Amino acid sequence: MNESINEAPCGFLTLSEDGKILKINQTLLTLLKYRLEQLHNENINSILTVPAQLFHQLYFVPLVRHEKKVEELHTSLQSSNGEEIPVILNALPKIRNGRTEIDCVLLPVHKRSEYENELLLAKKEAEVALLAKDKVNEELKETLENLKIKQKELLELNQQNQAYKINTTKELELARKIQETSLTEPIVNEQIHIESYYNASNELSGDIYGFYQLDSHRYGIILLDVMGHGISSALITMSLHSLFQRLISKGVKTEAVMKELDNHLHRLFQNNQEAWHYCTAINLLIDTNEQTINYINAGHPPGIWQDSNGELHELFSKIPPLGTFEGLVYKTNSLPYSEGGRLFLYTDGITDPLGSDLLTTLLKNNQSVSISSLKNKIIQTLQDQKEACHKSDDQCFILVDLK
Repeated sequence: MNESINEAPCGFLTLSEDGKILKINQTLLTLLKYRLEQLHNENINSILTVPAQLFHQLYFVPLVRHEKKVEELHTSLQSSNGEEIPVILNALPKIRNGRTEIDCVLLPVHKRSEYENELLLAKKEAEVALLAKDKVNEELKETLENLKIKQKELLELNQQNQAYKINTTKELELARKIQETSLTEPIVNEQIHIESYYNASNELSGDIYGFYQLDSHRYGIILLDVMGHGISSALITMSLHSLFQRLISKGVKTEAVMKELDNHLHRLFQNNQEAWHYCTAINLLIDTNEQTINYINAGHPPGIWQDSNGELHELFSKIPPLGTFEGLVYKTNSLPYSEGGRLFLYTDGITDPLGSDLLTTLLKNNQSVSISSLKNKIIQTLQDQKEACHKSDDQCFILVDLK
């Protein structure tokens, strides 16, 4: 990016067709309080407010595709410290090296209300001057009438935008409550103790889990992470949730559950590759009579089994994520265990801030504490790391003690 654009008195960025930030000038980086390496190749949603993310999908993307340009689109950015920054956006797609890139110019409008007040004051002064004269300048009268119309239109538009923002916030809050209501409660009995933690990076999450007692000695557990964040990922997680809840609760075999979830994703996107999403998942069946853990890991971070001696073992496999390739065969792995072991399942939102070394250290150093205490220590460590790295992702983990 040349120096003139990099230091221009307006924001400039270039997006890929799927919304990744390819270029961004220093003016916009300074406004958002980010460094270049923090935003390069990140999705545009990472610098949009939640209502603006929805507005981006419903209006910006269709305008770029069908109108081949965007002019004077009002939206809101979000800085690294959470400040909302209103901007006016113009965009124009271009073909470079055989691929579509979208150049965007963003103008902050913090001073907008001040300018509107100045216009109102000028209007009042002009009206007083006109009343003091015997003759009214017809050209000035026409200008003032046009100004009234524009001000009325602007007021109506602002009211519509505010109502849209309020309604969108309410809808997202309701969707968040529905999503959290679907999560299962802890299971505690003489055989097993299961706890979980769930924290969405936005109002809605792409992570989902469930654990169910099938009979007196069998327990089904599943943890999924749908690609991406926000509304689209959350909708997919909810459709998957209703499916795996029904299958696992009926005692359907682990490989059959995974195959049906895989088929469901392929059916969702068979006619729309642009909307395609994949999903990592780990699914387990614990039999406390047989003392076995049968599991399938489809592209998910490996679960960790800590035996009664404190040794750690990964529940790993080479199966690709759900929704990637059709016709995959899902094979169940079996792990025998002895009493006193502990199981830890998690999504990549846990390992990204903690790292595998810190995570294994936490498990080793807290083998003798209850899983409730371990859960609190992991949560506190996540919060400490989040403050240090200033980057958030959906976070979810499950702890299981086998007594």
